[in-house]
Amino acid sequence: MTTLAGRSPIEDQIAQWRTYLRRRSAIHAPDVEELEGHLRDQVTALTDAGLAPDEAFLIAIKRLGIRDALSREFAREHSQRLWKQMVISSDAAGEPKQAARTQALVVLGLAVIAALAIKAPALFGLRLGGGDESFYARNAGLFVLPQLAGYFAWRRGLDVVSCVWLALSFVAAGVFANVFPFAARSDTSLLTALHLPVALWLVVGIAYTGGRWFAGVGRMDFVRFSGELFIYYVLIALGGGVLTAFTVMMFKAIGMNAESVAGGWLIPCGAMGAVIVGSWLVEAKQSVIENMAPVLTRLFTPLFTVVLLTFLATMAWTGSPIRVERDVLIGFDLLLVLVVGFVLYAASARDPEAPSDFFDRLLLLLVASALVVDSVALAAIASRIREFGFTPNRVAALGENLILLVNLAGSAWLYTQFLRGCRPFAAIESWQTAYLPLYSVWAAFVVIVFPPLFGYI
Repeated sequence: MTTLAGRSPIEDQIAQWRTYLRRRSAIHAPDVEELEGHLRDQVTALTDAGLAPDEAFLIAIKRLGIRDALSREFAREHSQRLWKQMVISSDAAGEPKQAARTQALVVLGLAVIAALAIKAPALFGLRLGGGDESFYARNAGLFVLPQLAGYFAWRRGLDVVSCVWLALSFVAAGVFANVFPFAARSDTSLLTALHLPVALWLVVGIAYTGGRWFAGVGRMDFVRFSGELFIYYVLIALGGGVLTAFTVMMFKAIGMNAESVAGGWLIPCGAMGAVIVGSWLVEAKQSVIENMAPVLTRLFTPLFTVVLLTFLATMAWTGSPIRVERDVLIGFDLLLVLVVGFVLYAASARDPEAPSDFFDRLLLLLVASALVVDSVALAAIASRIREFGFTPNRVAALGENLILLVNLAGSAWLYTQFLRGCRPFAAIESWQTAYLPLYSVWAAFVVIVFPPLFGYI
């Protein structure tokens, strides 16, 4: 769509940005031209990735603002106006209303499919809450992640061959989740339920990046998306909880019990559909304003550092070892994954050319503390295996903690090198994004190999 003057909206915005910079005496015309070249390269890359022109322009401005204070000031002054244009008028964003309406309908349709998918097994006698919880747990990711990958494949315009490979990945996941004769209350069944979504999230990431998975910037974009989706999903879940509570209360006031409907339909269907809706919100809205995940990272990094240091000091003072139990190990692994997430989101929001500061030192302290905790947990797991032998849970915990240990050790080493001025910060970001697929590879190994290896117990 073009303006009355014959120029596209994106050209008008670039012209406005160029005029804004030229009015400042601190920046000269050659510098403006160089910055404009970088800006256009960013806009082209983002639009090729599937973003709308207005959306790509604002993200490019914010990324350019990392290297140029005036561009950052421009982004702050104009982000609200551009945001309103995107929300109020699809035409202002360079996207026809029909295209926006089509996208909304696709999202709604996929959300409904995901919501109904979790109820489909009931047609074959498998009821949620009726003793078939193990089946639903193992297949939880398969109820919604294929639709999410399909949405991104459609948005990014993936070719037929790529779509076929994505579909085959989900088919294979469905086979390995259901073909094994798991024993009742099987540990390997629970491990499959925990690890299969992690393995499938890599497939979603490949669809999200639209062929840019092997480029570091593509993986980092997916990391940002994952964090923002988690935050949006929690907010949607909180709102859904309030909605469910009021629904039960209102029907109870007229003598009707709506708890079975809420538990059997509203909660599970809403949980699946919210993944699609939340992803759409992140994709369509959140990318044009400041990301929330890096902000929360700066808030919680010092708090988690204090907690980890206090825990280590208390453990050393009392001499109490870590109890090697399944729930405890899962909790520690989640804590260590959270620390890795802090490092990732701090890297995603940081100026790679800026000098080190206090927050970098704080992150190094957090990583070092997590590294000690992981080492203690590994020693406890190894001692337990030596004393009582191998079990699926212990071996899975051993592998996951070893993977986390290498990740944390590499991060600590690179942060130390960066603080000493021996390596650029980009090395830390490259290490983190390159290491990510290993988690999904290990998760797939647990899903495929562990059940027959341990006799489906």
